[in-house]
Amino acid sequence: MNKLHPLLEAYGLRKTRCRVEVLRLFLEHRHALAHAAIEQQLGPQFDRVTLYRTLHAFEKHGLLHSIPSTDGITRYALCRQACNKHRHQHDHIHFSCTACGHTYCLNEVYVPTLRLPEGYEVKEFRFCVQGVCDKCVVQPVRQLAHA
Repeated sequence: MNKLHPLLEAYGLRKTRCRVEVLRLFLEHRHALAHAAIEQQLGPQFDRVTLYRTLHAFEKHGLLHSIPSTDGITRYALCRQACNKHRHQHDHIHFSCTACGHTYCLNEVYVPTLRLPEGYEVKEFRFCVQGVCDKCVVQPVRQLAHA
């Protein structure tokens, strides 16, 4: 039995071929994925609307969370915390690499507690940082070593 099926089942999602393939793609990547990247990697086997519906269902059921970015492209990443269809919990940093364009969830980075004025209630917390990721920082050093 496919190891992805129990994961879809755990989130109350039907096991369609598209959902299995999209989930497989997310599990194979360390970084967040945009709809266009998913469409490109899966090829023409699934139409654009089916992919949008799949991403929406994954997000609605707590399997994925969306990450808005400064370039206007929404990216999606697997939820690593206890998310479900009733509540998303994403108190972590999203890091966008200005060199390769990938966006990463940095769950291991401490995020201080927000203290809002009385009467304010946090519904969602999104913290975005831009810079150069660990792979891209190392890249120029490797190039110099081979020169």
